[in-house]
Amino acid sequence: MPVEAREALLAKVMTAVAKDGLADRSLREIAASAGTSHRMLIYHFGSREGLLAAIVAAMEARQRAAMTAMAGGTPREVMTALWRQVSSDELRPFVRLFFEVFALSSRSEAEPRDALTAPWLDDASAASSAAGLPVDRAALRLGVAVSRGLLLDLLAGAPREEVDEAYEVFVRLYEGTV
Repeated sequence: MPVEAREALLAKVMTAVAKDGLADRSLREIAASAGTSHRMLIYHFGSREGLLAAIVAAMEARQRAAMTAMAGGTPREVMTALWRQVSSDELRPFVRLFFEVFALSSRSEAEPRDALTAPWLDDASAASSAAGLPVDRAALRLGVAVSRGLLLDLLAGAPREEVDEAYEVFVRLYEGTV
């Protein structure tokens, strides 16, 4: 299976479902909104569940790569820059899509339950170690959970200023642990 074709198709699907959503849409509807056929999606991803897993993996990989690229700064700089990026208005459709897919994929027994958090912990551990900081996986897991919870607040319509203030409190608390 050609990797380039699969990746190009995945990018088109992600753009389409970020705009239109996907929870209540069939594979045929998703394919139509991405300008392809459901047979192409099945060929490249195997099933609707395989497509969902690929979408989440791609979105998460992009954000982890951004975090890793920022790893040369202080914990505050990295945390603040990553928060600005993931909570930006430009990424809002993809954040909404992440949670939609996250909820749908959490019902699947095909993947380990920690499959969406463990890569964040691994990459954040490597970034912390490279920066000469102690690696505390429990604190890193808390950071992932806090960020996801605050992103849900933003999606639910919480005032941006209040959510950003809550994140700043978390950063200050984290700074007290390193």
